Amino acid sequence: MRPAFSIIFFTVMSGFGFGLAALVSLNLIAMPDLSDKLLVAAVIMIFSGAGLLSSTFHLGHPERAWRALTQWRSSWLSREGVLAIITLDAVLGWFLYAHFVGEPPLWAGIIVAGLCLATIFCTAMIYASLRTVARWHHPLTSVAYLAFGIASGLVGLTALTALTSGPSASLAMAASWALVGAWGVKLVWWQVAGKEDAPSTRETATGLGKLGKVAPLMPPHTSENYLQHEMGFQVGRKHARTIRMISLTIGGALPLILLSALPASPIALMLAVAATLAGLFFERWLFFAEAKHVVMLYY
Repeated sequence: MRPAFSIIFFTVMSGFGFGLAALVSLNLIAMPDLSDKLLVAAVIMIFSGAGLLSSTFHLGHPERAWRALTQWRSSWLSREGVLAIITLDAVLGWFLYAHFVGEPPLWAGIIVAGLCLATIFCTAMIYASLRTVARWHHPLTSVAYLAFGIASGLVGLTALTALTSGPSASLAMAASWALVGAWGVKLVWWQVAGKEDAPSTRETATGLGKLGKVAPLMPPHTSENYLQHEMGFQVGRKHARTIRMISLTIGGALPLILLSALPASPIALMLAVAATLAGLFFERWLFFAEAKHVVMLYY
């Protein structure tokens, strides 16, 4: 599939924002002053909101994006949109309660965290539910999205804690292990996704395999159409391996080095956040670039 920057930005930033919101709602960060609450709330809302807004840029008519919310019974895209709106409202309500009343009860934080993780899961299922793209249709696709959301959120939480109350060695350690786990899931996904089932061929697609090998007499079109433009993107194996190493180095190794350099300064931890997100941009670009839709068998 041809990678679109708007979709890459959407999946990375919303995953980070909602992962961070899930952790904050569990009272894992001290926010003694109003300025601290405003800072944390602004980071969550900006990243989550910007990610969701960017997803509409890939539509032919962004002004009609609201119509997608009406299909929640059958569409994971619609469910993600509806749940994202509910979750952002819940997060905002949590912060308002924290400011005007006091520390929200744990049960409220668990509900908000559950909504955040459910939103990330719905984002992953937009792609994992597509049987026509064997590379995406794997249980580990959703696991990887959730793992990266939590891991990037923990890195962000570590940086925000350093700004509000000073560096936390325990949070840095948790973020490090979360990054190791997330990239471990991704390494397994790269090896197994799209390879468990027998690949589709022209013979299986047409049902004519029993008669022999199937070959097209002529191309379906004389010029490139929408499907070929969107689904015909190819990335060579050599380039795929290079991009994997880049994403692992920038999004995995570099943040781990910065997180382990305690006592780390807030600047070093913010660089860790930037490196994590940059590595995820490379990982997500490859996620879309390697996807091959079954319709390309006809081309």
